[in-house]
Amino acid sequence: MNVEQIYKDSQALLEGHFKLSSGNHSKYYLQSAKVLEDPKTAKILAEALAKQIKDSGIKVDAICSPALGGLVAGFALATALDVRFIFAERVDKEMTIRRGFEVQEGENYIICEDIITTGGSALEAAKQVENSGGNIVAYAALANRGFCSRVGSDIEAKQNCKLPLDKPLFALDDFTFEMYSPENCPMCKEGSVAYKPGSRGN
Repeated sequence: MNVEQIYKDSQALLEGHFKLSSGNHSKYYLQSAKVLEDPKTAKILAEALAKQIKDSGIKVDAICSPALGGLVAGFALATALDVRFIFAERVDKEMTIRRGFEVQEGENYIICEDIITTGGSALEAAKQVENSGGNIVAYAALANRGFCSRVGSDIEAKQNCKLPLDKPLFALDDFTFEMYSPENCPMCKEGSVAYKPGSRGN
């Protein structure tokens, strides 16, 4: 499966001058919502991700995703694995599990995102599951930005990866784009203005 081509075909691999959530700038941006708006594509990607997880032998009872970006990917993965799906959301800037969702004591959870960058939001959701008595057995995403090490890749975890090293990360591909601090951004030096896409921007 050529995941990069799927993103390109869905116009989800954007090229321009982008301001990322980290504050850094990049020439490229992954907009997974564009991939997941097509249910057939979402199903294909989720089933490929589910196969990795099934092949690992990990026992999974439920999927939890941080809102908003991980919702569609997490639900699609839960469907492919035939397990429950819940989500965590920010309330007053703090990740919370509510809406009547219940985490059962001892349940095994995978935290699923659309894209894992440093894994900060995924880790916040994981802590909420653990605080309610659930076990985190793995993390999953459609795409890995290359800061964290995933199963089947030789990329080593970078210092700013927030995911625990003792839990596997399953993802379909690595997208390692060069990033720049605003003061060292060559596009800014050429007079271009960075644009912030995504759920936290617009």
